[in-house]
Amino acid sequence: MTGTWRAFLQESRVARLATASRSGQPLVVPICYVYDGERFYSAIDRKPKRVPVERLRRVRHIRDNPNVCLIIDAYDEDWSKLRYAIVQARAEILWEGDERQRAIVLLRQKYRQYEKMDLTACPVIKLVPQKIVCWRMSDSEV
Repeated sequence: MTGTWRAFLQESRVARLATASRSGQPLVVPICYVYDGERFYSAIDRKPKRVPVERLRRVRHIRDNPNVCLIIDAYDEDWSKLRYAIVQARAEILWEGDERQRAIVLLRQKYRQYEKMDLTACPVIKLVPQKIVCWRMSDSEV
């Protein structure tokens, strides 16, 4: 992966996480994330939820089927600037431990909103990429 694409993955502010239930029912949710050059992390933070964290569909899906997909994209009315990265990954929920704590530190460095949010009891979704596909319009024929 080139430095330009690594920067795109690290600097983008939002992504969409796709999970699927055991029976194959898909779910796509927008997430804030951080990429450390090897793994992606996203906190299941304290923004309002309709159900307890353990019952969130994305958490149940990851528990039942850890194969997920993350898409990070940039849209522009000037279509020559379109680009995206599709990350096929294995997901895991980190409920505790040093890796979870390190992920929270990285998330707080990227998102100032997390600096004041209590994340002590919040789990973190860890994504280990299996394959990353990058595309940009300027590499394609129009």
